[in-house]
Amino acid sequence: MKTLSVGIGCRLHSSAEEIEAAVCGALGAHSFDEIRTVASLDTKAREAGLLEFCARHALPLTLFSLEQIAAMPVAVPSAAVREHLGVDGVCEPCALLGTVADVAAGLGESVIGHAPRASLLVRKTVYASVTVAIASTTAHAAHAEHPDNDTQQQDLP
Repeated sequence: MKTLSVGIGCRLHSSAEEIEAAVCGALGAHSFDEIRTVASLDTKAREAGLLEFCARHALPLTLFSLEQIAAMPVAVPSAAVREHLGVDGVCEPCALLGTVADVAAGLGESVIGHAPRASLLVRKTVYASVTVAIASTTAHAAHAEHPDNDTQQQDLP
Protein backbone atom coordinates (compact mmCIF):
# COMPACT_ATOMS: atom_id res chain seq x y z
CA MET A 1 0.00 0.00 0.00
CA LYS A 2 1.37 3.41 -1.00
CA THR A 3 1.35 5.54 2.16
CA LEU A 4 4.69 7.34 2.25
CA SER A 5 5.70 10.82 1.23
CA VAL A 6 9.44 11.30 0.78
CA GLY A 7 10.63 14.86 1.31
CA ILE A 8 13.90 15.63 -0.47
CA GLY A 9 16.30 18.51 -0.15
CA CYS A 10 19.36 18.44 -2.40
CA ARG A 11 22.18 20.57 -3.65
CA LEU A 12 22.14 21.80 -7.21
CA HIS A 13 23.16 19.08 -9.67
CA SER A 14 22.70 16.15 -7.25
CA SER A 15 22.54 13.02 -9.37
CA ALA A 16 19.68 10.55 -9.54
CA GLU A 17 22.05 7.95 -8.10
CA GLU A 18 22.85 10.16 -5.08
CA ILE A 19 19.15 10.79 -4.50
CA GLU A 20 18.34 7.09 -4.87
CA ALA A 21 21.06 6.11 -2.38
CA ALA A 22 19.74 8.66 0.11
CA VAL A 23 16.14 7.49 -0.26
CA CYS A 24 17.14 3.82 0.03
CA GLY A 25 19.10 4.60 3.18
CA ALA A 26 16.24 6.51 4.76
CA LEU A 27 13.57 3.95 3.85
CA GLY A 28 15.04 1.35 6.21
CA ALA A 29 12.48 -1.47 6.47
CA HIS A 30 10.10 0.28 4.05
CA SER A 31 10.19 -0.31 0.29
CA PHE A 32 9.92 1.86 -2.82
CA ASP A 33 6.50 0.26 -3.39
CA GLU A 34 5.20 2.16 -0.34
CA ILE A 35 6.12 5.61 -1.71
CA ARG A 36 3.09 7.57 -2.89
CA THR A 37 4.88 10.84 -3.68
CA VAL A 38 8.19 12.65 -3.61
CA ALA A 39 8.06 16.25 -2.39
CA SER A 40 10.53 19.11 -2.63
CA LEU A 41 10.98 22.84 -3.03
CA ASP A 42 9.44 24.35 -6.18
CA THR A 43 12.83 25.66 -7.31
CA LYS A 44 13.78 21.99 -7.89
CA ALA A 45 11.19 21.69 -10.68
CA ARG A 46 13.97 21.38 -13.30
CA GLU A 47 16.58 19.60 -11.20
CA ALA A 48 17.71 16.83 -13.57
CA GLY A 49 18.75 14.32 -10.90
CA LEU A 50 15.48 14.65 -8.99
CA LEU A 51 13.40 14.40 -12.16
CA GLU A 52 15.38 11.37 -13.34
CA PHE A 53 14.99 9.67 -9.94
CA CYS A 54 11.21 10.19 -9.98
CA ALA A 55 10.90 9.03 -13.61
CA ARG A 56 13.04 5.95 -12.97
CA HIS A 57 10.69 4.85 -10.19
CA ALA A 58 7.45 6.22 -11.69
CA LEU A 59 6.95 8.50 -8.68
CA PRO A 60 5.04 11.78 -8.84
CA LEU A 61 6.91 14.90 -7.75
CA THR A 62 4.97 17.40 -5.64
CA LEU A 63 6.54 20.83 -5.26
CA PHE A 64 5.99 23.48 -2.60
CA SER A 65 6.81 27.18 -2.34
CA LEU A 66 9.07 28.70 0.28
CA GLU A 67 5.97 30.25 1.85
CA GLN A 68 4.31 26.84 2.27
CA ILE A 69 7.50 25.34 3.66
CA ALA A 70 8.07 28.27 6.04
CA ALA A 71 4.61 27.70 7.54
CA MET A 72 5.60 24.20 8.69
CA PRO A 73 7.25 23.42 12.03
CA VAL A 74 10.80 22.06 11.99
CA ALA A 75 11.99 20.37 15.19
CA VAL A 76 15.69 20.97 14.53
CA PRO A 77 16.17 24.00 12.27
CA SER A 78 19.12 24.10 9.89
CA ALA A 79 21.21 27.27 10.06
CA ALA A 80 22.58 26.57 6.57
CA VAL A 81 19.11 26.22 5.04
CA ARG A 82 17.93 29.31 6.93
CA GLU A 83 20.87 31.32 5.53
CA HIS A 84 20.51 29.98 1.97
CA LEU A 85 16.72 29.83 1.58
CA GLY A 86 15.21 31.71 4.52
CA VAL A 87 13.39 28.66 5.93
CA ASP A 88 14.28 26.28 8.77
CA GLY A 89 14.36 23.11 6.66
CA VAL A 90 13.23 21.54 3.41
CA CYS A 91 12.91 17.75 3.55
CA GLU A 92 10.83 17.46 6.76
CA PRO A 93 8.28 20.15 5.84
CA CYS A 94 8.07 18.79 2.28
CA ALA A 95 7.52 15.21 3.49
CA LEU A 96 4.65 16.38 5.70
CA LEU A 97 3.18 18.70 3.08
CA GLY A 98 3.49 16.01 0.40
CA THR A 99 1.54 13.50 2.44
CA VAL A 100 -1.20 15.94 3.30
CA ALA A 101 -1.37 17.40 -0.23
CA ASP A 102 -1.66 13.94 -1.74
CA VAL A 103 -4.47 12.85 0.58
CA ALA A 104 -6.19 16.23 0.44
CA ALA A 105 -6.12 16.20 -3.38
CA GLY A 106 -7.88 12.85 -3.33
CA LEU A 107 -10.50 14.31 -1.02
CA GLY A 108 -10.79 17.60 -2.90
CA GLU A 109 -9.46 19.52 0.10
CA SER A 110 -6.89 22.26 0.50
CA VAL A 111 -3.52 21.44 2.05
CA ILE A 112 -4.15 24.19 4.56
CA GLY A 113 -7.22 23.50 6.62
CA HIS A 114 -9.05 20.23 6.93
CA ALA A 115 -6.51 17.74 5.65
CA PRO A 116 -5.75 14.63 7.73
CA ARG A 117 -2.90 14.59 10.24
CA ALA A 118 0.47 13.47 8.99
CA SER A 119 3.25 11.88 11.00
CA LEU A 120 6.94 12.25 10.35
CA LEU A 121 8.26 8.67 10.39
CA VAL A 122 11.89 9.39 9.53
CA ARG A 123 13.35 12.74 10.52
CA LYS A 124 15.90 14.57 8.38
CA THR A 125 18.60 12.14 7.34
CA VAL A 126 21.67 13.42 5.49
CA TYR A 127 23.41 11.45 2.73
CA ALA A 128 26.18 13.39 0.99
CA SER A 129 24.42 16.26 -0.84
CA VAL A 130 20.88 14.99 -0.22
CA THR A 131 18.56 15.20 2.80
CA VAL A 132 15.56 12.90 3.14
CA ALA A 133 12.59 12.73 5.52
CA ILE A 134 9.61 10.38 5.32
CA ALA A 135 6.03 11.03 6.42
CA SER A 136 2.71 9.19 6.31
CA THR A 137 -0.93 9.79 7.16
CA THR A 138 -1.34 6.16 8.14
CA ALA A 139 -1.73 6.23 11.92
CA HIS A 140 -0.70 2.60 12.31
CA ALA A 141 2.33 2.81 10.04
CA ALA A 142 5.42 1.20 11.51
CA HIS A 143 8.23 3.65 12.17
CA ALA A 144 11.21 3.17 9.89
CA GLU A 145 14.29 2.03 11.73
CA HIS A 146 17.56 3.62 10.79
CA PRO A 147 20.78 3.12 12.76
CA ASP A 148 21.94 6.74 12.38
CA ASN A 149 18.56 8.30 12.87
CA ASP A 150 16.66 8.88 16.09
CA THR A 151 13.26 8.21 14.54
CA GLN A 152 10.55 10.23 16.20
CA GLN A 153 6.95 10.93 15.32
CA GLN A 154 5.99 14.52 14.62
CA ASP A 155 2.37 15.46 14.05
CA LEU A 156 1.31 18.03 11.50
CA PRO A 157 -1.26 20.36 13.08
